[in-house]
Parts: sequence; C-alpha cells; structure tokens
Amino acid sequence: MLNRVWFVFFICSAIAIVLQLFHGNYAILNDSVAGLFSSAKLAAEISIGLIGVLALWMGLMQVGEKAGVVGVFAKVFEPLLCKLMPEVPRGHPAYGSITMNLTANMLGLDNAATPLGLKAMQDLQSLNPDKTTATNAQILFLVLNTSSVTLVPVTVFLYRAQQGAVSPAEIFLPILLATCASTFVGLTVVAIVQRISLLNSVVLAYAAGLLSIIVASMFYLITLSAEAIGQVSSVLGNGILLLLVMSFVIVAGLKKVAIYDEFIEGAKGGFEQAIKLIPYLLAMLLAIGLLRSSGALDYVLQGLASFVAFLGFDTRFIDAMPTAIMKPFSGSGARAMMLETMDHHGVDSFAGRLAAIFQGSTETTFYVLAVYFGSVGIRNGRHALGCGLAADIGGIIAAIGVCYWFYG
Repeated sequence: MLNRVWFVFFICSAIAIVLQLFHGNYAILNDSVAGLFSSAKLAAEISIGLIGVLALWMGLMQVGEKAGVVGVFAKVFEPLLCKLMPEVPRGHPAYGSITMNLTANMLGLDNAATPLGLKAMQDLQSLNPDKTTATNAQILFLVLNTSSVTLVPVTVFLYRAQQGAVSPAEIFLPILLATCASTFVGLTVVAIVQRISLLNSVVLAYAAGLLSIIVASMFYLITLSAEAIGQVSSVLGNGILLLLVMSFVIVAGLKKVAIYDEFIEGAKGGFEQAIKLIPYLLAMLLAIGLLRSSGALDYVLQGLASFVAFLGFDTRFIDAMPTAIMKPFSGSGARAMMLETMDHHGVDSFAGRLAAIFQGSTETTFYVLAVYFGSVGIRNGRHALGCGLAADIGGIIAAIGVCYWFYG
C-alpha cells in the first residue's frame, strides 16, 4: 500500500508540474526542487527533535513498568481493549502504554502522546510474527491515534484569539462533535474490516462511560471563557503528567527498583528509535513536500469547487477546504492554511470557523503512519491507511455539517 501511495504522489506531482509549465509557470521547477530539499531537512529536524522527548519517556516508562504503576493503568481499559484486540493476551504491557497514550491524546498532551504511542507500538510489535507487516492490533491502535478525541484543542483557541475572534472558544462544541464522528467512523471501519463485534456489553458499557465523561466535560467547559479553558487544560494536563512521573519514580524507589539504571536503559531505546525514524519520515515527507510544491493540491481544490458548483450546492465550505485537504499530510501546512483562511475571510466568517474546526478535529494521518510504523520497521501497513483516511473523511464531512448547523 505505501509503495502504491508513494508512486501515486509522484505521478500526481509530475502531472501538476507539466500543467504548470504548460501555463507558463516556469518557477514551479525551482519550487519543486526546493520542496524536495526542505522535506529532507524537516525529516532530520523532526527526528533529532524527538530524541530528547523519546529518551525521556522511554526511560520513565521503563521505571513505571518496573514499579507496576503502568500495570494499574492497564487494568482500567484492559477489558475493552481485549475485545478490540483479541490477539493481545491479557496482562501484556501493551495495554498500559496504549491506555496512557490515548489518555494523553484526549488531554491534548502532544509532547507525551507521541512517545507513549511509540512505546505502545513497540510493545505490540513484540507480538508480531511478521515484523514487516502490521498486525490487526497495530492497525486499530494507529487508527485510534489518527482520529482520537481531543477534549480541549487549546492551540486552535489560541490562534483564533490572536486573529481577533470575538469568542475564541465558541467552536469548542463543533470540534468535539466532529472529532467524535472521526473516531466513530475510524473504529467502525476497522471493526468491519477485522470483523470485530462492537455490539457487546463490554464495548457498549465503556462507550457509555466515555460518552458520559465527554458530555460532562463539554457542559462544564462551554461555561468558561477561552482563557479559563486554557488554564483548566494546562493545570489538568500538566498536573496529570507530573503525577505520573512522580508516581513512577517514588513507587519504584519504595519497591527497591534500581530507578536510575532502569531509566538509563529505557532512555537508550528512545534514542535508538528516534534515529530509526529518519528514513521513514524522509520518504513520506519527500512525497508530501513534492505534492504541495507542485501545485497538485491546488488542482484538487479547483476540481472540487467546480464539481460542487455544478451540483448546485452551497460552496462556502470550499474556502476552508485547503486546511482539510492539507491536514492528513502536514500539521504545519494545515495550520498555515487555517491562518491564511482566517486572515483572508475573517476569523469569525463561515470559512474561518470551519478551517479552525478542521484543524481541531482531524489528524496528520500520513505523518502518524510514517512515525508509528517506521519506529518498528513495518513496511506493509495493510488496511491501516485506508481506515485512517476513512476516519479523516468522516471527520471532514462531520465538520462541514456541524459548521452549517451552528453557523449556517
């Protein structure tokens, strides 16, 4: 699948370059070459930037596992994950790292979510009989990551505040609804492909419990200002993070674990993983960078606008689509598209609000796929990309519908 995707990206880029040259835009050649080299530089910068964070969390996770604290977290969601990942045996360390990763994602703790996710992927890889092909459990975990619910997208509120929005946090509920739709679609598609039954008492009970927490959080947070939401998010997120770190070290120390030695051993693995990521990140970012710089995405937008206009539908959402189309490929690119849309159309315009909802409710699927699978050397992702993109499409459609519902 990844071989085909890479090939298609280059073919689309080549066609777009030829079309640009046909229209006399010879600068596209320089832009495309610059895009290739900037992608290579970005891949190295991301990997090197991850070294410290990965080493930190891999070391702490090793201490936490020896202390038994991670095992306590695992027991909270193990009954649910056993139903969704039947090939993972009960009591396996993967349950703890998966639970902690998904929790960090929900709290918007990006600096902790990625290394915890890589640790979970590494744990799942230990059960993989074919080390170059993704297992069902790894695919489900990746899709949950690309579509996971983020309760408080503080960064989106911050960008809206900087752009002068009257009420920066007013899009909180639309984002939550859209990202819930993305998660539901992603989980459903994976369940259909892998023939997992979601209609059982355990899954439904956990779904009801999580939904209750989300609804309760939603009713509380919508009563707060953007500044108050940011403060609550910061206190809650950082407080939980610090509590985890302290509990790992203190409990391990009380149990006479060699905490310093265990931390060093785990940190070494984090360093090695960060270096391994470079070729996988380079390959994906190279294709994405060429796709962007060649103007291929612009042609997609023009075709979509023409098709929607031909059908006679409202075309206001098209102005925000650059953010939606860019998000699966590049988080920084989508952020730039969102800010450009806000600046051009107005932060409180329909397009400005929709771009912010896209940014807060969808994920960089290709980046996540490259990083998570690359960290364990998986080359054959099977149906992971298709299911991840299905979740993205579900989130995009839901975002458009919700935006029309709230602001149409």
